[in-house]
Amino acid sequence: MGYIVYDGDILEFKVEDRLLAHLQIVIVNKFRQNESFMFSWKEPIETGDGRSTVWLSPHIGLRFKFAGSRSVEINPTWLAALYASAASGRGLYPEAEPDRDPTTELPGTSGGHVDWATDRPESPTSRAARPPGAAQP
Repeated sequence: MGYIVYDGDILEFKVEDRLLAHLQIVIVNKFRQNESFMFSWKEPIETGDGRSTVWLSPHIGLRFKFAGSRSVEINPTWLAALYASAASGRGLYPEAEPDRDPTTELPGTSGGHVDWATDRPESPTSRAARPPGAAQP
């Protein structure tokens, strides 16, 4: 189980690494856009079975701690749902992983490829300009 350290405090929010990886992508990209937003989660029964909410801001330190060392496969359909949640009045809220929809396009990708290692869209022309197997710039 991974967790988030927010402004020096460990949040009482422990989740599987797979969900944490998807949340990390959404949160970091929102911060890259200098966006602040609410993040809410349901507490486990052991800690009171309530709900917690924090205000996430790019100006406050944040660390993601993963239990495992392996990268996870990213589900773009899940990312799209989490991005929509973060943009809503309710704020970002962890939700169950949906089935992958091969037609899902993430905002800003314009039909281009997304390199999930960096989660940065690349235009189809920049991909075509590189020889197969060449490293990314």
